[in-house]
Amino acid sequence: MSSTVDSPADVQPSENDRSERRGKSDRRSKSDSQPSRGWFKILFYQVLRYLARMVGVLFFDLRCYGRHHLHEGSALVLSTHQSNFDPVLVGLMFNDRLNYLARRTLFKNRLFAGLIRLLDAIELDRDRSGLAGLKETLKRLKADQKVLVFPEGTRTPDGKIAELKPGFLAVARRSQVPLIPIAITGAYEVLPRGSKFPRRYPIRLAIGPPVKFEDYKNLTDNQALQMLSKRLHQCYGQIQRLRIEHA
Repeated sequence: MSSTVDSPADVQPSENDRSERRGKSDRRSKSDSQPSRGWFKILFYQVLRYLARMVGVLFFDLRCYGRHHLHEGSALVLSTHQSNFDPVLVGLMFNDRLNYLARRTLFKNRLFAGLIRLLDAIELDRDRSGLAGLKETLKRLKADQKVLVFPEGTRTPDGKIAELKPGFLAVARRSQVPLIPIAITGAYEVLPRGSKFPRRYPIRLAIGPPVKFEDYKNLTDNQALQMLSKRLHQCYGQIQRLRIEHA
């Protein structure tokens, strides 16, 4: 009677084993991409978001439409840009943590630099191509996080949606993430460009349906910008219609 023993070369991992290993590898990859956040940073963000929501509702009658379009996982959040309040306004609409981009000059003020470091802001050095910031943005998107981008590039001078800049599209195509369009109204009246003190005025945000990677991967930059501009104007128009209905 003979017996056979499988050699290591004869033993092949099952499909379940391979799937489990891929899952563990993906989790390790995402974990490695996560910025280091202690309990204080996490608590600080949650408390700041809660306080911002209270201030927004009590003093500016803050309202948000379309939150059912939000989803878990990575995304580039594309928002119109009306005032310096916009990063806070957009961030408090999300239950999960939002990542912010901050140009290098904002880190010159030690007090403000301390604040945005607590928020894990991604530093962008525009004078040196901003390569390190772009790499960090891609790492966080890979880690299933969301990053806020203002595709107009700067605050609006008149409250209207300006022409979109194509810079964010390279990150979007590389990361293959959905794009979430958001329009803001009222923030320009609260704190227009050049103003030092805010005024009371109702603020509204509208979140549009996410634009999946499949919807823009084959488009040219100009075509993608035209589509996204249309989506932002649709969000803006939704707010204006609701303002008239509730007037």
